[in-house]
Amino acid sequence: MAVRAAAALPPPDVLPAEGGEIMVQPLQHATLGLRWKEHTVLVDPVGGAALFTNLPRPTLVLLTDIHGDHYQLSTLQALLTEKTLLVAPPAVTAQLPEALRSRTTTLTNGQSAVVGGVAVEAIAAYNLAEERQKFHPKGRGNGYVITLGGKRVYVSGDTEDIPEMRALQKIDVAFLCMNLPYTMTVEQAAEAVKAFRPRIVYPYHSRGSDLNRFKELLAGEKDVEVRLRNWYATAGR
Repeated sequence: MAVRAAAALPPPDVLPAEGGEIMVQPLQHATLGLRWKEHTVLVDPVGGAALFTNLPRPTLVLLTDIHGDHYQLSTLQALLTEKTLLVAPPAVTAQLPEALRSRTTTLTNGQSAVVGGVAVEAIAAYNLAEERQKFHPKGRGNGYVITLGGKRVYVSGDTEDIPEMRALQKIDVAFLCMNLPYTMTVEQAAEAVKAFRPRIVYPYHSRGSDLNRFKELLAGEKDVEVRLRNWYATAGR
């Protein structure tokens, strides 16, 4: 895999929170970074260590599914310190080397834990449409809600607009996938947002999707802010 240059990344967003700001760093496709105080959380780190040059080493890694755009052992091993903790669904934990399993909290859909001082809830992530269920069957992957600085942050993982997503409450920031044929349409994603009403929503995992259309569909929704950022700045590098 080609090395991707950290210098090409878009600037991070900064969100106000209790005890200090949360930094949101778009990385690539399904990969993102969150920083708050002493915590650096990476979601699905792939793409080689050079991509993460501008971030501290992670204190916590969230892994959502077994596919290569979410789980890449070589990148994971290059980034971890002796103190880094991991959270993963059982299907991913089963693929980890034994040395990493001992520091991994395995959560099935609906379970929760406090990991390294961060509250983590595992949310179901799966396909609804019959023709898409082969990509993400129910029960294998996780989305997550984590709490940083009093803010509830939802990362969808690979999913459609499932009932578990629509039932979420008090979400301050959401990272929502939308791409076919693997997850959902921008229309499905917009309808989900109308149901659970995050204060800020970032489309990610969105290759080939019309994000301007997604923003248009939510233009009339009071107290929902759509933020379009470039998760593909390093594509082809």
